[in-house]
Amino acid sequence: MPNVHNGGPEEPRVVARVAQELVHKHASTEVLLTDWTVHGGDRHTVHAVWPRHHSFYRSHNQRFDPLLFVETVRQTFPLLSHVAYGVPFDSHLVWDDFAFEVDAQAMLVPPARADVVLEVTCTDVRTRKNRLVSMTMHTEVRLNGRHVGRAHTRFTNHSPAVYSRLRRGHGLAEALHRALPPPPPLRPVTVGHHHPENVVLADTGRPGRWQLRADLDHAVLFDHPVDHLPGMFLLEAVRQAARADSPDADRMVTGMSVSFDGWVELDAPAWISVGTLRAGTLSAVVEQERSTRLTAEVTVESVPVRTERHPAERDEAHPDHHRPAALHSSACP
Repeated sequence: MPNVHNGGPEEPRVVARVAQELVHKHASTEVLLTDWTVHGGDRHTVHAVWPRHHSFYRSHNQRFDPLLFVETVRQTFPLLSHVAYGVPFDSHLVWDDFAFEVDAQAMLVPPARADVVLEVTCTDVRTRKNRLVSMTMHTEVRLNGRHVGRAHTRFTNHSPAVYSRLRRGHGLAEALHRALPPPPPLRPVTVGHHHPENVVLADTGRPGRWQLRADLDHAVLFDHPVDHLPGMFLLEAVRQAARADSPDADRMVTGMSVSFDGWVELDAPAWISVGTLRAGTLSAVVEQERSTRLTAEVTVESVPVRTERHPAERDEAHPDHHRPAALHSSACP
């Protein structure tokens, strides 16, 4: 079992995984979090370990995938909702918005284990009849002691009865029965992947516009049955669209600011379009049935292949040379 603390002196940690139901995963192999500390005052510390080689969130240019960062942060939402705020397991968490930024240089894959610490502060925590209704989470993330990025999100929590009313006509069985088969994928190399099954975009013949393709058998993006396209699928689609828009080998998404404006259903085609807002920043829009379902601003950087030693290797010889890298300006509120 993972260690669980309550704000006292830190005990030696074991490398385990939290129970998969706490992070809303069916496969224990997809759990990244190892333990947590509840400090009080809506402050929490969560620990994680990043795998050097993930089946889907693969490293690129010797740097961890920013979507691995995002998935790690995402797993803290259900974890803390359940263990710190008493949210029942049959509740439904629904994203309102999400933003993140990472420092590309701090995302270098280290020569040894990648220990991740997430410092989480929850604000605007709203309850009704002692049940969590919504909250905002601010997260600062360190990788092996070095500040690597931050994230901000707001989500709502719904009981089964409320969620059923919100999703009337799109229940799980109905949604899965009516789900469209995925169209042929883009070439994997154009979106930064190696295998066709990991591609979530299909060609439309129009520059800057693609159709979403959802393979409901995908072991990571669809770890369990869902009645709509999950948030992580949509963020992956945004990332792949940014890459397909300019498939340079050194192009890396280092930030997003996303508004989830409506569910993306399984039974109708959905489309994503990207355009340039300014140098280094793209806009992305997901549409379905002539309705906007997601809008995003995406930060991209050119990240050359690493030619020097990892900072951790330098710090062993010069421990006083370690300095946290500055983050680029963020769209986070």
